[in-house]
Amino acid sequence: MRHIGLFAGIGGFELAARWMGWNTIAWSEWDPFCQKVLSYHFPEAKGYGDIKQADFTQYRGQCDILTGGFPCQPYSVAGKRLGKEDERHLWPEMLRVIREVRPRWIIGENVRGLLSWNEGVVFEEVCTDLESEGYEVQAFIIPAAGVGAPHRRERVWIVANAENTRLSTCFEGSRQEQFRRRDERTSFSEHWENFPTISPVCGGDDGLPSELDGITIPKWRKESIKAYGNAIVPQVAYQLFQAIKNTKSLDY
Repeated sequence: MRHIGLFAGIGGFELAARWMGWNTIAWSEWDPFCQKVLSYHFPEAKGYGDIKQADFTQYRGQCDILTGGFPCQPYSVAGKRLGKEDERHLWPEMLRVIREVRPRWIIGENVRGLLSWNEGVVFEEVCTDLESEGYEVQAFIIPAAGVGAPHRRERVWIVANAENTRLSTCFEGSRQEQFRRRDERTSFSEHWENFPTISPVCGGDDGLPSELDGITIPKWRKESIKAYGNAIVPQVAYQLFQAIKNTKSLDY
């Protein structure tokens, strides 16, 4: 499986793809610190900066799965929620790349606030845009707790398939009904014994690869914390990748 990651951050989707034995052939990420991390850990992949300046047409017909956690700040309850008026509303750019590449599978990720901003108009637009391009779409809310983490971190995961093979799901009904009933369907972690008392992010063993020299330790810590905060949970992506692998339409 050949993977392309958009808004790649520090490589959450890319890491999950590696766990699957899949090959990331290209990524796009505008942040200089994240670019360094991606270049170090995924040297075999072609790196692109600002997605607005990136042309992916050369990958048409060469990509099995395209992923992207398109920027969440326009819809996050922690921000100003400017939505489409925010310059970071970059779903149209992700859609452009999808049209250029025509991947078999797509996974988009965003904050739960995407569902409530302007009564879910952007969420519905994302799904409608994908359906208009010939994809069948299924969306899920999956929290970090769903893969054993001791916190909720609920995220919307939008899965689309060009071959109209829907992933099995316990949800029924309309999209909004699916999400209104999610509390009845999702089980969260009840045991907190393994909750870390020492930060794994700022620990003394997080390392500083030689390829990232020139970054001072204080800046490294600051950028690492910001990057972790913006990152997806790769274990969730891995579960979605496993579900895709198990569909009958996946032919290695």
